[in-house]
Amino acid sequence: GADGTIYTSRATAGFDTLVAIEPGGSMRELRDVQGRHTSISHLVAAPIGHQVACIAGSGTIPSRVVVFDLDHAGYRTAIRRRSGGENVPESGLSHPQPISWESFDGKQAHGLYYPPAGPFAHAGERAPTIVYIHGGPTSQVTAVWQAQAQFFATRGYGVLLPNYRGSTGYGREYMLKLRGNWGVYDVHDARTGAEHLVKEGLARRDGIVIMGGSAGGYTVLQSLVELPGFYRAGLSLFGVANMFTLAADTHKFEARYLDSMLGPLPESSELYRERSPIFHADKITDPVAVFQGEIDRVVPREQSDSIVASLRSRGIPHVYHVYEGEGHGWRKAETIEAFYGHVLDFLKQYVVFA
Repeated sequence: GADGTIYTSRATAGFDTLVAIEPGGSMRELRDVQGRHTSISHLVAAPIGHQVACIAGSGTIPSRVVVFDLDHAGYRTAIRRRSGGENVPESGLSHPQPISWESFDGKQAHGLYYPPAGPFAHAGERAPTIVYIHGGPTSQVTAVWQAQAQFFATRGYGVLLPNYRGSTGYGREYMLKLRGNWGVYDVHDARTGAEHLVKEGLARRDGIVIMGGSAGGYTVLQSLVELPGFYRAGLSLFGVANMFTLAADTHKFEARYLDSMLGPLPESSELYRERSPIFHADKITDPVAVFQGEIDRVVPREQSDSIVASLRSRGIPHVYHVYEGEGHGWRKAETIEAFYGHVLDFLKQYVVFA
């Protein structure tokens, strides 16, 4: 700021708080300023006066460009740019809740839970539940507008977004836990999170599926390998199946990512093989939906092709959709529309009416 104050945000359990760090080093929270916004990023302080511009949103407010004016008593918020999703009434949306649970080794894992909302939500009833794994793998899920979570929650599904050990936002020690343990902590923190929802009376034990993209898709496949029968089905979006080919073929920016997650090659070859779902695909017995971009350069199509070939050869129920002209994620409106239709059809067949 003009007086040397630094404005930033601090994450706690996936929820952001706007804070001001004074030139002398003292820090104060500005919760009254941020209002209902629980996700705050890309902050820029005005060179004159006391205004802060940022991108802000929440679990029920799509991200918007706002200006917080600190010069006025009670503060003022000016919304400069809105998202198209703001025409959805908040009353019909799911409000994310921070949750924690004890994992397989007695340690705590964390995440966000979106309960069913809208006309398909029935109070007191256990819901079919989607355990949605974030990518990275060392990123995190925060209380920002999650259109995908809202899509499923407003159709009667509970959605668990685990911030498994290795995720950011819970301290450095928590973040470093995934080093050497990718394919272990993510898999079992997600599993115990699902079990926690069952124990709390929120999830249907026979209606839990696991879903994720990229590194999250890897956790889906690895979970189906390690935990056959635990999930009703799995949905992998451009998921990693072979660590060796990922290390050799991925884009330059992440070329050495696996060195910290599993170790360098060739020294860690045995661990790469142990943690690659393709070498253990014969253990997958649950229905699988695989989605892949035709020109994905981050996780090339060959990764999904190899898993599908194994499923097909053994007669495991599966569907495979390759979207033409798409890369690492969907960009075309027609692809997005088709994708959600394919997902709902799969869930209806193997979860809702199974």
